[in-house]
Amino acid sequence: MIHPDTELLYINNYVGYGVFATKFIPQGTITWVLDELDQKFDETYVNSLDFGLRQKLLKYCYRDRDGKYILCWDIAKFVNHSFNSNCISTPYKFEIAIRDIYPGEQLTDDYGYLNLDEPFYCLPEQGCSRTKVMPDDILQFYPEWDQKAGAAMECFNRVEQPLKRLISSQYVEKVNAIAQGKAKIDSILNCYYDRANKLECSQLGVSAIANDLKALC
Repeated sequence: MIHPDTELLYINNYVGYGVFATKFIPQGTITWVLDELDQKFDETYVNSLDFGLRQKLLKYCYRDRDGKYILCWDIAKFVNHSFNSNCISTPYKFEIAIRDIYPGEQLTDDYGYLNLDEPFYCLPEQGCSRTKVMPDDILQFYPEWDQKAGAAMECFNRVEQPLKRLISSQYVEKVNAIAQGKAKIDSILNCYYDRANKLECSQLGVSAIANDLKALC
């Protein structure tokens, strides 16, 4: 679920739509949290879809650490990319504002931590040398992103949190400890989908099944 003080606005023909703040959203505020209405799809299912349907779905999905495709049910799926994003993912299935977001300002993510399947070519941004998002950007930029997320969590208990109630019960204790300064935030690397490791495990599984079949024969 996206923060309630947001709205969907049309930008232009090239970009399409974006999500904008309708009120001041201070640093440390949860801007989005995964909830029960968000849909999850297996890769097998996505690949089985008609090409046109698959392309439509993939346009609005990100992948979680397990490789599941996640489709947000609300306007969160229209959050655009920026190399200088004002929101960031955490390992606790929510995003947080890493700086103050003002009324009329667009909420943005760096798509580098969303486990894209292929490179995403971007509009140039002033002061940034990056021109495209790569599927493994998180492996390169995680120290910077961890620092930003950690600094934002220091403000967590000093701001209103309308989405806090939706944090998964498995993370509540850890998030509270981080916000109280009793624990350190886990690295955003925990959000990374390791395709290479999954492929290796799949190959090992196939080999094990083949060996079992040989034994039966």
